[in-house]
Formats: sequence, C-alpha cells, structure tokens
Amino acid sequence: MAFGRLERAKSAEPMSDINVTPLVDVMLVLLVIFIITAPLLASSIRLDLPKAEGAQPGAPPKFVTVAVDKTGQIFFESQAVTPEQLAADFQNAARANPETEIQLRADQGVPYGRVVEVMGQAQKAGLNRIGFVADAPAPPAAQP
Repeated sequence: MAFGRLERAKSAEPMSDINVTPLVDVMLVLLVIFIITAPLLASSIRLDLPKAEGAQPGAPPKFVTVAVDKTGQIFFESQAVTPEQLAADFQNAARANPETEIQLRADQGVPYGRVVEVMGQAQKAGLNRIGFVADAPAPPAAQP
C-alpha cells in the first residue's frame, strides 16, 4: 500500500482588501445631511430686535432719464426742455432725493461739449450719479 496525498482543490484565500463601497455610501449620506442642516444652524438665533424709525427699508434708488438727440435738443423724462428748465428739473430731483441717478442717453452725433454741459448742470444741482446708456452691439453675422 502506498500512502500518497490526495490532491484537493485549493480553497479560496482570505480577501485582504477592504471593501470601500459601504464606506463611500455612508460618507455621501453624511455629506447630504450636513449640506441640508448647515444653513439651518446659521439662522437659528432668535432675536427680539428693538424698534427704530431709522430702520425702515429704504425706497429703491430713483433715476431720471435725460436724452440728447443729434440736433442737441435735450429731453428730460421724454419732454423737450431748455437748459434753464433742465437745471430747474435737476434741482427738484436733487431736493426730492440727493441719490437720484441720471441715466444719460446721447446720440452718437452729439458733440462731446453738449454732453458735458448736461453733466455739469447735474453736478451743479448736486446729482453726482450719472449713468451712460448705450445699446449692445449687434452679434456678428454667421458666415456660410
């Protein structure tokens, strides 16, 4: 009789790698929870604020439109005015709200000096916020 080894199939070796899929799942759930709860924690302070007259929300900034056409004619809120009337209108607007903005629309052909005159009258009245209104350029045509 011969004593020999019977060959057996190799058994599976133990897995030495860490399965990270459950770890990633847990981390994503925690991330979502923190994203949702973080804004709630920042605004959770309840205060009983004192009342004050100066704490009223302000009116939105007011603006007036001044246009100068290519002939040099001045328009205040779409009404043709003389330089003297424009100065009076600027004074009234400054009295009503010193932060009034002037939206200045001037034609391309208007001499620069005429635009500067209008700006000078506005600044003399105490209106220092002047915005220049321009049209956006047309998009370039697609070439075939």
